[in-house]
Amino acid sequence: MATSTTPAGNRPRSKADRAYEYIKEQIDAGKFEPHDRVLAGPLAATLGMSGVPIREAIQRLAAEGILSIEHNVGARVAVFDGQAYRDGMESLAVMDGVATALAAQQISTADLERAEAYNDQIIALLDDFDPAQYSALNAKFHATLYSKCPNARILELVRHEWQKFANLRDPALNVDEVRARATVVEHQKILELIRTEASSAEIEQAARHHVLASLQARTDVQSELLNTESV
Repeated sequence: MATSTTPAGNRPRSKADRAYEYIKEQIDAGKFEPHDRVLAGPLAATLGMSGVPIREAIQRLAAEGILSIEHNVGARVAVFDGQAYRDGMESLAVMDGVATALAAQQISTADLERAEAYNDQIIALLDDFDPAQYSALNAKFHATLYSKCPNARILELVRHEWQKFANLRDPALNVDEVRARATVVEHQKILELIRTEASSAEIEQAARHHVLASLQARTDVQSELLNTESV
């Protein structure tokens, strides 16, 4: 007798999935602010489930960098301090550079056109700059390029690093209009390298430099602020 199976994509959501989605929605909506504790007990009562799926959801969110787990405190909404931001950006530069270079061998003309469309939308934002919209479009631009990476492990790692920055809530670390204007030029350079079938090393270097340039721009802004305050 044949056994019926349900495709993985059609499986009903588990309680842990529901808890994960609820907590993430609350964070995205600003109901949980940076540093706020995320307690399993109240969440279990709100969602009408035991603490087990709540804790599973919290562990998943912690693995994605959205929450941090502190000894004797529990889960808090994660915050990037200066060193964590630098560490994250340096890791992202490496992962994104490698993934984009590997993906360049697999990417289609349609993918490149889609990425260019996202970059065009960023250009349209520049005269009335919105950091949140910029961040969303920038993430889509890069995901379009690296998503064709044939190495599953590298793809997992780069997605994980980008996810951390998708949940960044500190306004002090937002990209400003000056950096955004440089970003669109760097995006165009990466697209041109892929279109002209440049070497993997050239593509990787351009993608890595692009991320590190954003880190340097933010470092320069922070240094200027410190110098101004010390005067």
